[in-house]
Amino acid sequence: MLKEKVISQSAAVFDEVVAFRRHLHSHPELSFQEKETASFIRGILDQWKVEYDYPVGGEGIVARVHGKKPSSRHFALRADMDALPIAEQTNAPYKSQNPGVMHACGHDVHTACLLGAIKILQTNSSEWEGTVTCVFQPAEEKLPGGASLMLKDGLFENQKPTGIFGQHVFPELSAGKVGFFPGSYMASTDELYFTINGKGGHGAKPEQVIDPVLIAAHVIVALQQIPSRRSSPMMPVVLSVGRVIADGATNIIPSKVTMEGTFRTFDEAIRAESHRHIESLVKGIAQSMGGNAEVEIRRGYPVVYNDVSLTHRAIDAAIALLGEENVVALERRTTAEDFAYYTQIMPGCFYRLGTAGENGTHQFGVHHPQFDIEEKAMSTGVALMAWLAMQV
Repeated sequence: MLKEKVISQSAAVFDEVVAFRRHLHSHPELSFQEKETASFIRGILDQWKVEYDYPVGGEGIVARVHGKKPSSRHFALRADMDALPIAEQTNAPYKSQNPGVMHACGHDVHTACLLGAIKILQTNSSEWEGTVTCVFQPAEEKLPGGASLMLKDGLFENQKPTGIFGQHVFPELSAGKVGFFPGSYMASTDELYFTINGKGGHGAKPEQVIDPVLIAAHVIVALQQIPSRRSSPMMPVVLSVGRVIADGATNIIPSKVTMEGTFRTFDEAIRAESHRHIESLVKGIAQSMGGNAEVEIRRGYPVVYNDVSLTHRAIDAAIALLGEENVVALERRTTAEDFAYYTQIMPGCFYRLGTAGENGTHQFGVHHPQFDIEEKAMSTGVALMAWLAMQV
């Protein structure tokens, strides 16, 4: 049976996939700089005689594997390739060799698993019908997102897949398990940039200044009415200010304060309306206190919407492959992903791969300098990616 073949072959390619992952982990590259990563992937595809297009949307690679009757069905698998500006703090023998850069979000795992899935798809090409497009995507971690750039560069222009799958590491779940969420799974994300302008002066003469620090304090507090009073409690909304720079001193009130933050929600109408409220509120408070404000809202990734029908079919397929005890229901998350761009133009399913080890190992969260995975999780990741592409 095909199921047994996929399971046994995922075990057979495991050492090779681990080697791929460790190489990538040792040689991470930041968003829009994935040249060597792309070269490594292309070398493997060339060796396996897999057809591909390069470059697409920067360093993106689009590979294709064909089964029987290549025009009969078409699904896509996506893996991201970029790393983060984080100094790794693990003692792994494959730790980053690039100072200040680390695969702390598992994109090395995603890429290695997709390569393993390609090998299984190739090996079993007579067992499934259609075409599988394998997307190695750059720059997921940085706006405007590599997904949007690949789509602008003609990805899927000639033939749009029936659906697309994305897999992401999940240290909150044990290796061997996977998780799914049908519907609006991950939030939209927008970046907030404010400049509060006042009139600086001596801290002992507050009557002679227009204090932008005080204005900024009022703005930070007032902004919380956007999620708490301007939005329904039934719809998650997050507004956080994470950076405030007031370059004064103990006795110096500065002339300006700069602030940066994030805004996230799951509803595009609320998103647009909240943008208007944010700008009006920040400018209004500054003006009412004698200053003025500059507001920039950079639209980021949209909502990741997991097509309900496709996701339920994927859940059924995952249960058939892994067993019901290894397929769990996820909760909605206010983190964001540029996989969202794919879900705007076709049915998509973004699911999670458990990567935690036994006895509390490998449980540091993504974007943590000590993040690492239980590598046996990749056997599950490889098998499921190939299985979904062949069976859904």
